[in-house]
Amino acid sequence: MSEFRPNVGLFVTCLVDLFRPSVGFAAVALLERAGCTVAVPAAQTCCGQPAFNSGDRADAKAIAAQVIDAFEGYDYIVAPSGSCGGMLSKHYPEMFGDDPEMKARAEAFAARTYELVSFLVDICGMDAVETRFDDRVAYHDSCSSLREMKVQAQPRALLASVSGLKLEELAFSETCCGFGGTFCVKYPEISNKMVGDKCDDIVATGADTLLSGDMGCLMNIAGKLKRRGSRIQVRHVAEVLAGMTDAPAIGEPGG
Repeated sequence: MSEFRPNVGLFVTCLVDLFRPSVGFAAVALLERAGCTVAVPAAQTCCGQPAFNSGDRADAKAIAAQVIDAFEGYDYIVAPSGSCGGMLSKHYPEMFGDDPEMKARAEAFAARTYELVSFLVDICGMDAVETRFDDRVAYHDSCSSLREMKVQAQPRALLASVSGLKLEELAFSETCCGFGGTFCVKYPEISNKMVGDKCDDIVATGADTLLSGDMGCLMNIAGKLKRRGSRIQVRHVAEVLAGMTDAPAIGEPGG
């Protein structure tokens, strides 16, 4: 691993930037420990997923072109989010079907794009972390991470190396939490039922902390747990893997 020195551009994501910068710092720490040189391009913006999901292809394409420009020249583009990672790697190329030059650039961009934990395990060869977290945790497989980015075994493999951590599997870990980006706005009653079921599943594990790799899911679940008066903490998996859990949990004051 010591000879592996790729130049990585970190796609921070809107939610991390605005609500949970500690996830970005944890991502940088993990990537640097894996031997990467990490930069955060200042020109990056939203991945364009809200516009894309709402049918606004013109704005989505404009955003995609700007992001592709911002990350030109990096060996890899890494995002601490399966949702944004899925947008970057799966949907950018399909938007430029009528523009051969941009389609080729989008495909090259997509081929270099990874979700954070899968990049650490599958590309960097990381098989363990040296950190401690004395807690029982449950892990939620977000839809985009699982289905678009094929992230499932990787976070569990690294969590197994965290001293003091005991993983309690959810009975329905692969079921959507109900966030779904604009889905929760378009169908609030259905979304609320889904996140309620997800919280029931989390509580049933007896876990003290819920982890996942997508801030949208984490904020949605944390909000529902808090409204129920639950003491279960919610954190991004990168924070635990990096040993950077000093920040309050998501949904808590200051968190």
